[in-house]
Amino acid sequence: MSDRLKRLFPRSKRVRAILAGLVVLVAALALGGYLYERHRTGNIYHPHARFVPEPTPKLPPREDNFSWPFYGYTKNHTRFFPAPASLHPPFKRLWVNNAHTLLEFPPVIGGDHLFQLGDDGVLRALNKLTGHSFWQRSLGRLSASSPAVVGKTVFAGVLSRGGGGDEGGRVFALNYANGATRWSRDLPSASESSPLVDHGKLFFGSQNGTVYALNASNGSVIWTYRAGGAVKASPTLSGGLLYFGDYSGHVQAVSERTGRRVWISGSEGALLGSGTFYSTPAALYGRIFLGNTDGRVYAYDAATGKLDWAVQTGAYVYASPAVTNAPGLGPTIYLGSYDGTFYALDARSGHIDWQFDAHGKISGSATIIGRTVYFADLGTHRTYGLGISTGRPTFELATGSFDPVISDGKNIYLTGLTGLYAFAPR
Repeated sequence: MSDRLKRLFPRSKRVRAILAGLVVLVAALALGGYLYERHRTGNIYHPHARFVPEPTPKLPPREDNFSWPFYGYTKNHTRFFPAPASLHPPFKRLWVNNAHTLLEFPPVIGGDHLFQLGDDGVLRALNKLTGHSFWQRSLGRLSASSPAVVGKTVFAGVLSRGGGGDEGGRVFALNYANGATRWSRDLPSASESSPLVDHGKLFFGSQNGTVYALNASNGSVIWTYRAGGAVKASPTLSGGLLYFGDYSGHVQAVSERTGRRVWISGSEGALLGSGTFYSTPAALYGRIFLGNTDGRVYAYDAATGKLDWAVQTGAYVYASPAVTNAPGLGPTIYLGSYDGTFYALDARSGHIDWQFDAHGKISGSATIIGRTVYFADLGTHRTYGLGISTGRPTFELATGSFDPVISDGKNIYLTGLTGLYAFAPR
């Protein structure tokens, strides 16, 4: 053997050894991926978990000063509005207002005003009867949340307050009539958490994991809570506790009054770490319901944080659940998955009552108006209305991407891709 080959031979042995090591590493990674998927996914059921029956909400009295004050309508974010029986498809269009920007989140209603925050950071106040503009204010460069309206004050937060650099977000309190600033507070990080107001306190989360309780009248800090990851959901209030998930994969309950943590729970079953919680929780039946990017829908005991059940879908669940007592089904949860399927789940057991294939990607949340549940498909840019008991389609419109419908009991207001539509029953 030549000296040259002798010099190359040991090197080729080293190459073979390295290649063999790489094969082992790839095999180990493949096995680890398989085990992760196997342990991360799947359903978890605890059939004897506590379940607290609750009455179905009644239709609010008819009044000229109707209010849909918060994202998800109520403070416990059930996303259910008990509309009169007459408010159902088919509809006729009354008006459309084009915002010329992406509309991810629905408006809120205060009297004859609709308030909607576009992704361009502009808050628009519209006449709900005509769709004409009362006023608009640029609050920042980027936003992704619904405002809140309480009395004669509108509260809103932005992801970026504008300008150069890596500036944070800002939260505002504005005059209902003209959009003038009552107060504002700069935040060290972005916020896309739709604000919630209760007993003079303003609650919202931020991307550095801080949850704030501010004095709603002047913006001063009452308390803060630091979660393990970004809090992008709107905090949900029930029984004096605020519930929210975070991007560390934990759900927690904290005292509304003090900000002290009552319990914290993970998403379980994850071998290499948890998924993240973007979904806004719904609190009902003594449970907390929300979706996770690990593809599951979770139900936790509201008092202890103990996992009641978890149901696996085919992809991410960004959507927030809508919950009501459906005729013929009983307590039911409605939400879509990024797998393009919209699910109706038994709130007690988690078992699937029915499902509807939208043939796209469902990212936004559903809302129940009377006996119809509305959702939008991000993949196909369509909005659907389904019967809550059957899953049969009753409404379809070729616009919409995220979180489509709210109502004042007379009409529905549908958020399309860039426009807001008003529809009345035919």
